[in-house]
Amino acid sequence: MNRREFLHPRRLAKVAGPVLGIASELEAPTPSPSDAVMLRFARKAMATTFEVILPFDTPSATEIAQAALDEIDRLEAQLTVYRNTSEVSRLNAMAAQRPVHVEKNLFDLLALAKRIHGETECAFDISIGALIKTWGFFRRQGRVPTAFERAAAHVGMNHVMLDAERQTVFYDRAGIEINLGSIGKGDALDCAARLLNAPNLLMHGGHSSILARGNETPNSRGWSVGLADPERPQCRRALVHLCNRAMATSAITYQHIEHEGKRLGHLLDPRTAWPAEGMLTATVTAPTAAEADALATAFFILGVEKTRAYCATHPEIGAALITEVAPQRIELVGRAVDEIEIVR
Repeated sequence: MNRREFLHPRRLAKVAGPVLGIASELEAPTPSPSDAVMLRFARKAMATTFEVILPFDTPSATEIAQAALDEIDRLEAQLTVYRNTSEVSRLNAMAAQRPVHVEKNLFDLLALAKRIHGETECAFDISIGALIKTWGFFRRQGRVPTAFERAAAHVGMNHVMLDAERQTVFYDRAGIEINLGSIGKGDALDCAARLLNAPNLLMHGGHSSILARGNETPNSRGWSVGLADPERPQCRRALVHLCNRAMATSAITYQHIEHEGKRLGHLLDPRTAWPAEGMLTATVTAPTAAEADALATAFFILGVEKTRAYCATHPEIGAALITEVAPQRIELVGRAVDEIEIVR
């Protein structure tokens, strides 16, 4: 099981018919008495599959889904580091030489990332692009670099200068590269949702980043999303109830390498230049999907006690953590106590 398969809407198995809109093709189904109550539209983007899930009676459902998925495509073209033509790639190529003006949404996203970086003791850091490459995770060819190589990979959001008045970005140290893989899918969901006039919907990017609006059914507590057991992915450990909220999970099963009898994951601690250890999964609920994405990464690195301290001063955030320590129980922190129902 990889990170993109970790979260599953509870009712997906009950949706009748194939997934709608694979790739860029969208079709509206013909309803019948045996059809389930949900419509699903999907498209490949950001190296995963994004889905828009809507109640069957949603007016203009196809147009709504098309608009959302088109926006996600637009944002991938802007945020990816795997295309030389993207705005982020241009930023990485030029920002150490002079301040670079960027589009407002990108500037706001960088500002959010810098704020969370400061709030999480530097555990969340989008400036680790060079470190990701050093470890080989950029092309999914993981390797353990030497101490010299790790030290040579420059990291630090303190080197990313943001000028809000001019809307520019400047790197005050050569070699800094930002990589938005830990926050980009969430931002794409947030931006897509802002375009839509649908009171009830669920969107996800590869199941690891989820945004919910309204309710799954008129009498529900929101949308019900299953949280899988990291060791037994066919089993559900908890049920999360999301209403006008977002959710994300970080897990070590997405990319990892074996080293000296240990499994080292792709989630790197920017403070040590070494993969984070001690956690199996970190799930976060938050007002926005970008925040949930970023904090899931940060909490995976920080561990239970520092996550608890963060949530104590941020009442809008909830977290469910599963550590490597046996027995592997779920630690519910902050708002998650009310939002997450443990499956016995």
